[in-house]
Amino acid sequence: MSSPTPTKNEIKLNPKRYIVSKTDPKGIIEYGNDYFVEISGYSEAELIGRPHSLIRHPDMPKVVFKMMWDRINKAQNIMAVVKNLAKDGSYYWVITEFEPKVDPITNEIISHTAFRKAAPVKAVETIEPIYKKLIEIEKEAGMEGSEKYLRGFLEEKEMTYDEFVDQLVGNKGIFKIFFTAMKKLFS
Repeated sequence: MSSPTPTKNEIKLNPKRYIVSKTDPKGIIEYGNDYFVEISGYSEAELIGRPHSLIRHPDMPKVVFKMMWDRINKAQNIMAVVKNLAKDGSYYWVITEFEPKVDPITNEIISHTAFRKAAPVKAVETIEPIYKKLIEIEKEAGMEGSEKYLRGFLEEKEMTYDEFVDQLVGNKGIFKIFFTAMKKLFS
């Protein structure tokens, strides 16, 4: 199955619906809720057993995924603004929060669950030029260069990545309640 060619068609997500997927520790999809199947454009059979990178949009800087994987592989949650790619080449913006599940006996990560909701327009408008800059840097100086730029960007704002994203998406009130409820529902 080849990767779709990105288009300029944006899928507008229903702000009242959520996307949930679960992967094994290596990022292989084990579960996707109905809305994930619908929005991605892939059938459930096409998703299960495939790497989650199947929906990775080329406009996403590699450094963002590196940061996410570094964190979730340490069983730490992270929230990020992500542009995903649907099967037909269209795209959709989400706020993603991950929750690693750890085996209580071995203390090893056994799965990752991602909870996604439509990204606020203001968050997308703010993050998109930053992602474009990171991709430009990655082309010239690799992921190491973009990681240095991102670190400098955050230091200049005197914020951690988490604080920046929390501010960007308004991670409080109803937004925070949503992610808390989803984690309880799927844990």
